[in-house]
Amino acid sequence: MAVEVAGDLAAELAEGGLRLDVDGAVATITLDRAERRNAMTFATWRGLARIGAALPGEVRVVVVRGAGPSFSAGIDLSMFQGGGTVGRGGDRAETERSIAEFQEGYTWLRRPEIVSIAAVHGHAIGAGFQLALSCDLRVIADDTKFCMKEPALGLVPDLTGTKPLVDIVGLPRAIEICLTARTVHAEEAARLGLAETVVPADRLDAAVAELTTALLAVNADAAVATKRLLCEAPGNTLEQQIAAERREQVDRLRALFGAGG
Repeated sequence: MAVEVAGDLAAELAEGGLRLDVDGAVATITLDRAERRNAMTFATWRGLARIGAALPGEVRVVVVRGAGPSFSAGIDLSMFQGGGTVGRGGDRAETERSIAEFQEGYTWLRRPEIVSIAAVHGHAIGAGFQLALSCDLRVIADDTKFCMKEPALGLVPDLTGTKPLVDIVGLPRAIEICLTARTVHAEEAARLGLAETVVPADRLDAAVAELTTALLAVNADAAVATKRLLCEAPGNTLEQQIAAERREQVDRLRALFGAGG
């Protein structure tokens, strides 16, 4: 059953060019500034963080998509005009706090209790590329164009995208992609592991719906525990990981069959 987003939250999200639709266990976040190719502002990033804080507990799958011809053209460059840019002559600690606030709009997509899916089409540049990288899974259309544009603008990628990029493609390829600011097309993205699935553009919504159905068919608690294990694995030794598996399995067995003393 669809849940109506509270009016004050909906208004706040609209200011950032965002729309949230919640239907039972599935939440869909739409980047909704099609006339600007879903370019992102400070209000966009604050809105994403607000969604993470307000997400109903029954949501298991979060889909992030873009309205219009692109997923996101990245940073709205109009923010660099005038005197309002974060960090322009400001206090360093204050600027870091602002960036940390923006990063919160990306980090929550990695929570173990949800699976996040980026449904990407058209351009996914800079902040848009990093938003896709923040999701657990990426289903992309065959017209997708990824680009890490920040270095070409004199900036660095600071919206949590550098670690997943290196984890997925390796350090040398990540350096090459970022420091050339070149475009990575859909076919190469799939080959590098930046996308789990590539489909024709007119099949994107159907492919995401099929994946969502498959994810929801799995036991919810087992899905959370398994994602938690998988997320911990890269930082664990083998001994630490198999111990974590034991702990999670004991919890699952106790939940399914009782404490057993």
